[in-house]
Amino acid sequence: MAKQISELKLGILGGGQLGRMLIQQAINYNLTTLVLDPDHDAPCKNLANYFECGSITDFDTVYKFGKKADIITIEIEKVNIEALDQLEKEGKLVFPQARVIRLIQDKGIQKQFFKENDIPTAPFQLANTKEDLLNSNFPFPYMLKQRKDGYDGKGVMKINNVADLDNAFDSPCLIEELVDFEKEIAVIVSRNQNGDVKTFPMVEMEFNDEANLVEFLISPSTYPDSIQERAENIAKKIAAALNITGLLAVEMFITKDGRILVNELAPRPHNSGHHTIEGNRVSQFDQHLRAICNLPLGDTSSISNAVMINVLGEKGHDGVAKYPGLEKIMALDGVYVHLYGKKYTKPFRKMGHITIVDQNREAAIEKANYIKETLKVIS
Repeated sequence: MAKQISELKLGILGGGQLGRMLIQQAINYNLTTLVLDPDHDAPCKNLANYFECGSITDFDTVYKFGKKADIITIEIEKVNIEALDQLEKEGKLVFPQARVIRLIQDKGIQKQFFKENDIPTAPFQLANTKEDLLNSNFPFPYMLKQRKDGYDGKGVMKINNVADLDNAFDSPCLIEELVDFEKEIAVIVSRNQNGDVKTFPMVEMEFNDEANLVEFLISPSTYPDSIQERAENIAKKIAAALNITGLLAVEMFITKDGRILVNELAPRPHNSGHHTIEGNRVSQFDQHLRAICNLPLGDTSSISNAVMINVLGEKGHDGVAKYPGLEKIMALDGVYVHLYGKKYTKPFRKMGHITIVDQNREAAIEKANYIKETLKVIS
């Protein structure tokens, strides 16, 4: 008989906030958690049953760590794929599968996958060097994205004209048409080993332009059902084409002329799903565990309107974190605080998130704006 969830050892590559929230859910299932992270003080350190400080990009470290677990998952894509490949060959369960992570590690391969599978996405071109950019006939302005290692707004720049190419990345990149979008949206889809699939309701995102990070997330969306259904169907189509086991966040744009274009994918719990902890019947972290352990998927429906705010380090502050305004915001009804256990703050570092749940959407947004002005992260 297969092991029950409470008898499994789950290895997590990466010990940041996503791993931390995954462990918080895993504790409810008596699941044994093992974490590998290069930071001695990673947010998961004191929550995991076993914590190892080591490189998640080194073959031997990842391979030896993986041998200790029954199932291996990730909370960040920048991991050693060759080690995961080898572990899979030896019969270890790796979810998402190594081949999925390999595809998502490279934005160029990801875009070609969209093209081959008829997934709507912005026109693009691949470039290997700065010289390729100079010789490209791609119309300005455009977005330039490094093919590897970009995250949280890093590795992305807007190129307005030839002069901007002086400061462009000199590494393999993706040139992408600048999309005139009305709204950035996301759908999280889950798929277990049996092939059962469920999507969370579509969410809308508001960005902090300076940090290029999500500032606000609103759930559920108020777009017409036809648009929401289209977005959810695109997410399901991608999950099926990838044959993924686990969770997949699909970030998309709604253009001003009503098209939906896929921006990028994340094969793990994602910032666009944090509100599900209080706002939905099953959280994204619970759903990820259900999917990778091949259990029945939970009910993803929204319980209420939910607004999620990322708590970012203030500009000009670098050091031990303090949270002025915390008591004031905790006096409000329906406000849930999640701090990520990071000792040090720096400008725009993700230090936590706040979810506001309210039956009245406008009231939730009003509280979110108040919290944004009141709660600060300083040193």
